Amino acid sequence: MSSSLDKLKALTNKLEEKLTKSEEIKATISSNFANTQNNSSLTFDYNKTREENIQRVKELYNKLSIAEKSPDFDNIFSYKAMNLSGIGLKEDDFGEIREGKYIQIIAITYEPDKNGKKKAKNISLGYFGKAENIDATLKKNIIEFVLRWRYEKAFANLEHYKELITRV
Repeated sequence: MSSSLDKLKALTNKLEEKLTKSEEIKATISSNFANTQNNSSLTFDYNKTREENIQRVKELYNKLSIAEKSPDFDNIFSYKAMNLSGIGLKEDDFGEIREGKYIQIIAITYEPDKNGKKKAKNISLGYFGKAENIDATLKKNIIEFVLRWRYEKAFANLEHYKELITRV
């Protein structure tokens, strides 16, 4: 009987040690998280980067005449996604022209159909003609606009999750 009791005590001690280590790890993580949240230089860089990105998106918005299709600049961030036709954005074909295709910036939104079910709707924000006829600078600006728009959407998602974490 005493060997069973000794085994139980040994297991209890091991469990207590693991729980103590677990609590120490949690405390370290919490401390590190709090330190990064309180580090004003990180917050400053984040805010500065975001401001610079939005400013550049606005410049490209005007340069690419997207205001003709979407006159309210702030409204362009209400779209769920943004794609580009005619130019590759994937890792393996980034920036490559797709011969025979037309270049368009496509915004995607979800709207209810007549039955109330959400359906994806594509909205052309800019049409730039045949892919093989595009000017290199225009191509660069189109790609940059789409990527910077996506970057801002990532910032917005980050803000959302940051707010949720503060509520925990």
